Amino acid sequence: MDLTGYDQIEVLGAREHNLKNIDVTIPRNKLVVVTGISGSGKSSLAFDTIYAEGQRRYMESFSAYARSFIGDMERPDVDKINGLSPVISIEQKTTSKNPRSTVGTTTEIYDFLRLLYARAGEAYSYLTGRKMERQSQDQIIDTILEQYAGQKLTLLAPVIKSRKGHYRELFVQIAKTGYTKVRVDGVVLDITPKMQLDRYKIHDIEIVIDRLVPKADDRYRLSQSVQTAIKQGKGAMQMLDGEGQLVYFSQNLMDPESGISYDEPSPNSFSFNSPYGACPVCNGLGVVEEITEESVIPDKSLSISRGAIAPLGEYRELWIFKEIEAILKKYKLNLTTPVAKFPDDLLHALMYGTEDEAVIPKKDSGKDEPYNFKFEGIVNFLKRQQENSTDKIQEWLKDFMVVKTCPECDGARLKKESLFFKIDQKNISELARMDISELTNWFDGVESRLTDRQNIIGKEILKEIRKRIGFLLDIGLDYLTLDRSLRTLSGGEAQRIRLATQIGTQLVGVLYIMDEPSIGLHQRDNVKLIDSLKNLRDLGNTVLVVEHDKDMMLESDFILDIGPGAGRHGGQVVNQGTPGEFLNNTYSGVAGSSTTSDYLSGRRAIEVPTERRKGNGKFLIIKNATGHNLKNVTLKLPLGRMVTITGVSGSGKSSLIHETLFPVLNRHFYKSKREPLPFKTVDGLEHLDKVIEVDQSPIGRTPRSNPATYTGMFSEIRTLFAELAEAKIRGYKPGRFSFNVKGGRCEDCEGAGMKKIEMEFLPDVHVMCETCKGKRFNRETLEVRFKGKSIADVLDMTVEQALDFFASQPKILRKVTTLNDVGLGYITLGQHATTLSGGEAQRVKLAEELSKKDTGKTLYILDEPTTGLHFQDIAHLLDVLNKLANKGNTVLIIEHNLDVIKVSDHLIDLGPEGGNKGGYIIAEGTPEKVAEVKGSYTGKFLKMELAG
Repeated sequence: MDLTGYDQIEVLGAREHNLKNIDVTIPRNKLVVVTGISGSGKSSLAFDTIYAEGQRRYMESFSAYARSFIGDMERPDVDKINGLSPVISIEQKTTSKNPRSTVGTTTEIYDFLRLLYARAGEAYSYLTGRKMERQSQDQIIDTILEQYAGQKLTLLAPVIKSRKGHYRELFVQIAKTGYTKVRVDGVVLDITPKMQLDRYKIHDIEIVIDRLVPKADDRYRLSQSVQTAIKQGKGAMQMLDGEGQLVYFSQNLMDPESGISYDEPSPNSFSFNSPYGACPVCNGLGVVEEITEESVIPDKSLSISRGAIAPLGEYRELWIFKEIEAILKKYKLNLTTPVAKFPDDLLHALMYGTEDEAVIPKKDSGKDEPYNFKFEGIVNFLKRQQENSTDKIQEWLKDFMVVKTCPECDGARLKKESLFFKIDQKNISELARMDISELTNWFDGVESRLTDRQNIIGKEILKEIRKRIGFLLDIGLDYLTLDRSLRTLSGGEAQRIRLATQIGTQLVGVLYIMDEPSIGLHQRDNVKLIDSLKNLRDLGNTVLVVEHDKDMMLESDFILDIGPGAGRHGGQVVNQGTPGEFLNNTYSGVAGSSTTSDYLSGRRAIEVPTERRKGNGKFLIIKNATGHNLKNVTLKLPLGRMVTITGVSGSGKSSLIHETLFPVLNRHFYKSKREPLPFKTVDGLEHLDKVIEVDQSPIGRTPRSNPATYTGMFSEIRTLFAELAEAKIRGYKPGRFSFNVKGGRCEDCEGAGMKKIEMEFLPDVHVMCETCKGKRFNRETLEVRFKGKSIADVLDMTVEQALDFFASQPKILRKVTTLNDVGLGYITLGQHATTLSGGEAQRVKLAEELSKKDTGKTLYILDEPTTGLHFQDIAHLLDVLNKLANKGNTVLIIEHNLDVIKVSDHLIDLGPEGGNKGGYIIAEGTPEKVAEVKGSYTGKFLKMELAG
C-alpha cells in the first residue's frame, strides 16, 4: 500500500463505449498488460476511462480562474475509480508534424549539446579556418585605422540582443548617461521622451556612441570612443562602415587574419529554431523548395502547344503564349516544335528570362503598333506568384516545387558561424548526424580529448547527455540520428522516444498508460523495451500497456483480457491474472474461453502452410540502391507471391521499399513527381500494371471523414436513399443526404455532428452539436427511411449490422463485406476518422482497395499491417492477403511479426544492424532457408518459431 492508501486500482461500473458495466481490479506498481481482440474495448478501458478520469482530476486541481479558460472535462461513464495515481499517457497519435521537432530536441540531448558548444566550444574562422582569438582594445583601434581610414563610421554599443520588452526605462537611462541616439532593430533613432517599443516583439538595441572619420593623428578620440563602446557593450562593439554595413568587434572572438569576428556564443547560436542560430536561407529547416526546369517541363518530347510547360498547359489565347511565340521566332522555331529540340540558351531564356527585347507583331499585339518586351521567364513568373498570391494559387504552385537540400548549410540547418564552433574537431551538426550508437562511441572517453578548461565546464553536461543517450539505447533506438525529424518516425518509434524522455524525468508514483509501444520493433529489441518498462515500474510506478505482443504478455506481472468479441460483442473481462494463471485460463467471469490465452499457450496457432507459392517466375529488379543507409543494394522481388521484408529497426526496410521502390513505380504508373532515393536501373516494370501502397496515415484529419465516405460506399447509400418513394415525392436528390453540402445537413454544426471549440493554449476540443445531437442531418432529411432506418441510423450501424441490412444491395454489400473481411466488423460506418487507430485506418484502406477489381498484375505494399491486431485478427488478415496472392498479385509486406513472416512465400532480410551498420540484404529465400542463415537476427527468432 502506498500514499494513495490503496494497493490496487479499482474501476467500478465502467460503461464507456462498448464496456458492459465491468468492474476491474489492477495491481499497483506492477507491469500490467491489457489485451484482447481488436475493438474489444481495451482502449476504452485504458484511455477513455482510466486516463480520462486521471486527466479530469488533474484539471480539477486548477483554480476556478484557470478552469474558466480550459472548460470542464466530461466525466467518463464509470461509477467510481479508487487508488488512481497521477496519469501520463504515451500514445502513438501524439507525434508532432512540425518539421522543427527532431529526435534531439524531443529527448533534450540536443539542448544539452547546445549548452556544451556555447560554453566549451572552440571557434574557428569560416574564411581562413584559423582558430579565433580574443581582441584587445588596441587591436580593435589599429584595425579601424588600417581598414576604415577616411570612411564615415558610426560606433555602436550593443545593450539588448534578441529579447522582448518595451525598454522604456532603458531609454531613460541611456539619455541620462548623455547619449542622444540609439539604433533599434537596424534603424538609428533619436531618443525622445516616453520612448518605448512593442513589448511582445524581439528587439536588438545599440547605443550610438560616436560618429567619426578615423585619422591616425586623432587616435585619442577613437580610443576613447572604442573604450566607451566596449564598456557599454560589455566586451563587444559594433560599427556601421561608410556603406552602412554592420561590422562586429569583440574582446571575445576574432579572426586575426581576415578580421571577421563572431558574437559571444549562447545556446541560441546553435538552435535552428532561433533566428540567431538558424541558416538564413532555409530558416533552419535544412531544405528549400525550388521551382526547377524539370518540374516546369517534365516531358521534353512534347511541344509547347501540346502542354510541355506544365503550369501553362496546352495552347490557349493567352498573352504569355504570344510572348513565347515571339521568342521562338528569333530562333526560327515555333510552338509545335518539341522542347527536346530547343537549344540550351533558348531553354534558359524561357525559364529564367532574357535581357534582349523581343517583338510581338502588330497583328498579334492587338495594338496599333508592334509591342516590344523583355521576357520575365517562367520560373521568375511563378516565384513572383508564390510571393504575392492567394492561398489557392500557393497550393497550385506546390505541384511545381521540388524539395532540395539547402545549398547554404547543406542540410545542417545552422548559420555558418555556428558550424565553425568545434569540440574535438567536430561541429554540433556532425554530432547530430551520427546515429545514437556512433554518438555513444564518440562520447566514450571524450574527456581525454578535451582541454582541462573544457572538462571542468562540461563535466555535468556530459553526464546528462550520456544518461539520455543510454535511455535511447535501452529501448532499441540506437539507429536513429539526433537530427532525424520526428514526423518521419513511425508511431512506435515516436512513442518509444517519449518513453525515453519519461524515464529521464525519474518520476515516482505515476500511472503510465501506453498504446502498443512494441510497434515497429524487431524481436531482438523487444527485450530492451520490456527491461525499460520494468525499470519504470521498479522506480515505484504502475505501467499499464495496451499490447498484443507475446513476449510483453509473458514478461508482465498481470494480464487483463477484454472480449470475447469486438464492438458490441466485447466489453467484458474474459480472463485475468498473472501470466501463469492466464495461460491456464482459470478465470470464470464470462462464458467462453479466452482466445488470447489459447494462442499464448499454443492451444491455437496460425499454421505454417504446407506448400509455398512458386510465383509466376517473373521478377521486379531494382539495382544499386544507395539512399540513406542502403549499401548498393539490388532488390530482386519475385512476382505473384507473398513477400515479406524483414530486418531490425533502422536496417533500411523503409528506405528500400517506401522511398526507392514505391516512388519508382508511382512515377512509372501515375506520373508522380516524388523523387525516389538514388538507384541505377529498374527491370521488370512490364510485368505489373498498378501499384497500391496501404500505409497507416489517417484516412482523414477531421470528423467529416469516415469509413463510409473513404471507401465510396456513402455515395451508393445516398443514391439508394434518393431512389426511395418518400425522397422522390419530396424531390430529394442524392446531395440532400450529404452532410458536406447545404440542404439536408444540420446547419448549426454544418453536418459535422460536433462543434470545434478552439482552446487558447490547449488542443481544439470537439463537443456534440446541441441541435442535431450528433446526427448531422436536419429533421426533414431524417424522415426519409429505408427499412425503417434514417441516413443517420445507417451511419451509426456497425459493419457487421450493415451486412444484414444491405444484403439486397450488391454494390454496397461488396464494400461492407471487404471491411468485415479485414476484421473491422466492429467499427461503425460513420465512425470519425480521428478516432481510428493507425492499424484500423490501414485496414480501411486495404478494404477500399480490395473492393476494387484486381488485375492479377497488381503490387500491394503494406507497412506493418499487424499493428493493433490480435492473433485472431492476424489470421483474418492473412486470409485476405492470401486471396490476393492466390489471384496472381504480388503482396509485399514490411513486418516484424513472426506469424506473418513464417507464412510468407519469400523473405528478404536486411541488416545486419540498424543505421550505418545496416543497409545490406543478408538473407533471402523461403522462411525455412532464412531461419538457417547465421548472422540474421530474424533467422534466429524464426528458427525458434518454426520449431514451435
